[in-house]
Amino acid sequence: MKAALSISPQWLNPRDSVTLSCEVDKTSTGWRFSWYRTVSYRAGLPSLSDKSYSLQPLSDNGTTADSYTLLPAGPTPTGGYVCRAGRGDPVYDTLYSEPQFLWSGDLQPSVSLRISPNTTQHFTSKSLSLSCEEKGNSTGWRLMSYREKRVKSGCARWESITESTCTITTLNRWYSGVFWCESGSGEYSNAVNITVHDGDVILESPVHPVTEGDSVTLTCTFRYQETNPNPKTDFYKDGVLIKNETTGEMTILTVSKSDERFYKCKCAPGESTESWVVIH
Repeated sequence: MKAALSISPQWLNPRDSVTLSCEVDKTSTGWRFSWYRTVSYRAGLPSLSDKSYSLQPLSDNGTTADSYTLLPAGPTPTGGYVCRAGRGDPVYDTLYSEPQFLWSGDLQPSVSLRISPNTTQHFTSKSLSLSCEEKGNSTGWRLMSYREKRVKSGCARWESITESTCTITTLNRWYSGVFWCESGSGEYSNAVNITVHDGDVILESPVHPVTEGDSVTLTCTFRYQETNPNPKTDFYKDGVLIKNETTGEMTILTVSKSDERFYKCKCAPGESTESWVVIH
């Protein structure tokens, strides 16, 4: 039997609590739950079967409750989490759950993930570059991603910060997922949720959170822009039409928390998917 972990919310908001929930066979009782944070593989610690991560216990004795609260949320809790449950005497333990991840889009003091082009939506067949930019004396960072429900090295031939940039020359839809930089000691950079589209229209929106009071520009981009450089564009917020533009761009001059919503655009060639714009 295998436990199943869920995290709510999976993207951190400052000062919010985060709840881990562990699900096992609902027809039986008497379970005791153990909670773990993933760290780089180390001999002597329990590990996932593929040895991609070792597991650091969050508490010494586990809990009788099937949920565990991380409070307050902030830079420290970002990373991967695993649970399992045990019952009986002698104790029968379930298999470890698949790791689930808690991410933050906020820039971190040790390292930041930078991407080019600097947007969350991308076209198939285009290129994308990602790099871990160190700050201070931080070392040993590598690019990671969570795609197709699996943890993967972000670039097959790029395993350390000494090779500073990973370039994906031809994007495909299976590159959609969350990318981040991770250190050997288990620190995480900001995370970026990348989506790759095979349609004709994407919405270019900020990769990093926008500061309240700043301006932000959303751009509707057509795959074959050179043939129709400025199509008439409709912009939507939470599915409601908010603006018509002839330039393909919409600027919010002074953003506030109320502007933290889903946005998309529509023009003659087609319609983008939605992107969430984060305001801090």
